[in-house]
Amino acid sequence: MLKVTPRSPSIAPHYRITALMITWGCLQSRYNRAVMADKRPEDLSVEELRRLLLDKRRVNRRDRLERFRSTGRVISIAPDPQHDAGRVVDTPEDEAANKENPAPKQPSRSRRWTDNILLGVEVLAVVALVGVVLNGLSILRTLNQEAAAAIQLPTMIPTALITAVVLPSGHTPPSLVQEAMPNEAEIPEHLRPLARSAENAPAPTASPQQGIRIQIPAIQVDAPIVQGDGWEQLKKGVAQHLGTPNPGENGNIVFSAHNDIFGEIFRHIDKLKPGDVIIVYTSARQYTYLITGSQIVEPTRVDVMAPTPNGVVTLISCYPYLVDNRRIVVSAVLQNP
Repeated sequence: MLKVTPRSPSIAPHYRITALMITWGCLQSRYNRAVMADKRPEDLSVEELRRLLLDKRRVNRRDRLERFRSTGRVISIAPDPQHDAGRVVDTPEDEAANKENPAPKQPSRSRRWTDNILLGVEVLAVVALVGVVLNGLSILRTLNQEAAAAIQLPTMIPTALITAVVLPSGHTPPSLVQEAMPNEAEIPEHLRPLARSAENAPAPTASPQQGIRIQIPAIQVDAPIVQGDGWEQLKKGVAQHLGTPNPGENGNIVFSAHNDIFGEIFRHIDKLKPGDVIIVYTSARQYTYLITGSQIVEPTRVDVMAPTPNGVVTLISCYPYLVDNRRIVVSAVLQNP
């Protein structure tokens, strides 16, 4: 049984009533157990079962409080009349229940301020993260635009294709003290690198359509045709300018040879007249061209090598004999396509 020791006579009746109520509850519990001990559980009513359950809970609660007191976990403190007057004082059972299930504590003002500050920091961090993502997307879009602009090719403007800077077969005239050699003096200085690079152009692959022999009966010319009109090719025969068509095709076939060195193949082309015949052979057949005229031009008149819509032949050699400061150009047209 719980013993209550009041600190003031004015409070004693209150604790006596509480003690009497607890004593009465215990007696009633014992009576209920004694009365219901002889009954089976299935013979009890709902009200009797509820009463037994409450009694069992009350006993368990009392035993638990006794165990707490024995271990020092519950301390009985007498009420102070100056502070407890006029209000209901919790029983020891209520105090133990409050300790088992304490009421939630209200956070302090400093804790609330800390929570608000942390919440603000989190919001700012989320906003900053969104800003970083948007800025990264903008930078990526700008980089893609710059890369696309860098790889975009400019609009190409067609320019004239330069196949020669001077007419072929140019050389210094031979003499007793000096051998003939290519005449670079007649090539404009700014075009000399281009002329040197053209000398090393690869010859086309041999085919049955290429010219292999040329005959000009009027001046007793019968010589082989070589591809390319560089200095070394002109030593071997009549040179065909690279890029010009094959015999019998539409276009301007350009042949050149020396007039005073390396066999003097074109020594007398200045004697050709309109109507004279040029015969060009391939490995399959021959083609006949009729001469239409001739002219003396400067070495830079490369326009005489320009392509034509119909089949023609252009013969080029240095002129005059042993002077070689100009060119003689003979033109002929195809007769048997």
